[in-house]
Amino acid sequence: MHGTPLPSDDAARTEHDVARWGAVTSLTLGVFGLVTAEFLPVSLLTPLSADLGVSTGVAGQSITTTAVIAAIAGPGVVIGTRNIDRRLTVLVLTSLLVISSLIAATASNIYMVLAARALLGIGLGGFWAMSAALAMRLVPPAKMPRAMAIIMAGVSLATVCAAPLGAWIGDTLGWRAAFYLSAAVGVVALAVQAFTLPALPPTGHAGLGTLMALMRRPSIRTALFTILLFVAGHFAGFTYIRPFLEQVPHLDVETISLILLAYGVAGFVGNFLGGLVSERSPRLSVTLFATLVAASAVVLAIGGASLAVAATAIAMWGLAFGAFPVSIQSFVVRHAPDEAESAGALVIPAFQIAISSGAILGGVLIEMQGPVSVIFVLAIASLLGASVMAARGERRQLSLG
Repeated sequence: MHGTPLPSDDAARTEHDVARWGAVTSLTLGVFGLVTAEFLPVSLLTPLSADLGVSTGVAGQSITTTAVIAAIAGPGVVIGTRNIDRRLTVLVLTSLLVISSLIAATASNIYMVLAARALLGIGLGGFWAMSAALAMRLVPPAKMPRAMAIIMAGVSLATVCAAPLGAWIGDTLGWRAAFYLSAAVGVVALAVQAFTLPALPPTGHAGLGTLMALMRRPSIRTALFTILLFVAGHFAGFTYIRPFLEQVPHLDVETISLILLAYGVAGFVGNFLGGLVSERSPRLSVTLFATLVAASAVVLAIGGASLAVAATAIAMWGLAFGAFPVSIQSFVVRHAPDEAESAGALVIPAFQIAISSGAILGGVLIEMQGPVSVIFVLAIASLLGASVMAARGERRQLSLG
C-alpha cells in the first residue's frame, strides 16, 4: 500500500525532467491552424458574402461568433474535460479545426458558416486556455517560457500570414479553397500531435470554485488587471491604426501595408524575446515590454507625421506587443502552477473583454477627438499596465524585506 504512489511520483518526475520539444512543436502547428482559420474571413468577406447572398456586415459576424464562443469555451472546456486525458482533449480540439473548416468550405448558406465558426471558437478557446499548462508539463519548469514562445510563434506567424494568404487564395482559387487549405493544416497538426504528444492525465481541480479561489490570489488579480489595461489600450490604438496612418502621415495603402508587415515581423521576433526575458523573470518581461509599447506610442503620437518616425514606432510597438502574451502567460503559470489550466481559463475572457472594450473605446475617441487620441490612450493604458505589474513586484520585495 505504501508503494502505490510511486508510479505517479515517477511519472511526475519524468514529466518535469524531460523536454518534449516535438510535442511542443505539434502544439505550435495546432495554434497556427486555429488562429489562421480565425482570421481567414477578414480577407474573404467580399467573395464569401457575394456567393452566399448576404451583406458584408452579416458575413463579418463569422468573426464575432468565433471570438464570443472562444471567450466562453476557455473556462468551459477546462471544466467540462477536467477528468479527460489532456492528449485526447487536444486531439479533439484540433479535430474541431478540421471539421469547422470543412463545414465552412462546403457551406450553402451563412448559417452553416456561423455554425462552423462556433465550432472553431470552441477549439480556439479550449486550446488557448490549456496552452500554458501543457507547455509547463512538456518541458522542465525553467524551459517553460521558451516552450510558450515556440507555441506563440504559431500565433505570430498566423497573424502575419492569414490575411494576405487568404486574400491570394481567395482571388486565385476561390474562398472555399482557403478553408480547404485550413482543414489540411489541421490534418497535419492532428497527425503530428497524435505521434508526439504523450499521455497527460488530468491535473488540478478545475471548477467554478477553483476559478473563484484563483481570483482571490493577489498575483492572479494583478495579471488579469494588467491584461485588461494593456490589451484594451492596444486594441483601442491598433484597431484604428489605418485611419491614423492615412490622416497623420498621409500614407497610401501600399505603404500602410508595408508598415503593418513590419509590425507583424517585429511581433514574431518579440515573441521570442519575451520568452527569453521571461525565463529570468516574467514580471520583468511584462513590465519592460509594456513600458516599451507606451514609449513607442508617445513617439508615434508626437512625431507620427514623419513616415520614418511612424514606421519605426509601429515596428517597436509590434516587437513589444509580440512579447506580451508569452510573458503574461508565463507569469500566470508561475504563480498558479497547481491550477495552471484554470488560471489559463481566466486569461481568455480577460483578453476578450479587453479586446472588445478597447475597440469600442477607440471607436468613440476617434470620432470625438481624432486618430491621435487613440494613440495617447494606448500610451496611458500601457504605462498603467506596466505600473500595476511593477508595483506588485515592489510590494513583494517589501514584504520579503
